Amino acid sequence: MTKTAAAYRLPVRVYVEDTDTGGIVFYANYLKYMERARTEYMRSLGFHKPALFDGLQFVVHEVAVKYHSPAVLDDLIDVTAVLIKGSRVSFEMSQQIYRGDELLVEGSVKVACINAQTKRPQGMPKEMITTLKSQIG
Repeated sequence: MTKTAAAYRLPVRVYVEDTDTGGIVFYANYLKYMERARTEYMRSLGFHKPALFDGLQFVVHEVAVKYHSPAVLDDLIDVTAVLIKGSRVSFEMSQQIYRGDELLVEGSVKVACINAQTKRPQGMPKEMITTLKSQIG
């Protein structure tokens, strides 16, 4: 997927704490960057505590990541999030990480809505479903 105006974009600076001894971003940190972009995207839609919402929790159900090229210490990267699917109990986002125009990492993340107490799947509030479905591109 290429960059589009519809994608939510979060700029991130790579710090020494993000890298291995060679100054290359540790592979698991890309998942952290993606999490931050998803969280800020949801916040931009009006959901100010995206991981916990009126007795519900949002948890990663599936993730797929493809690494193309590494980010390195002091890079300024952009992490995107685009909503691509949504249902009553889950949504899926396509995410990319760029350094300028160079695609470094791409992936998809499926997030499920569960009851905070029982940890079982539960439907999202109607206003959330409506908002998310309006964002699917």
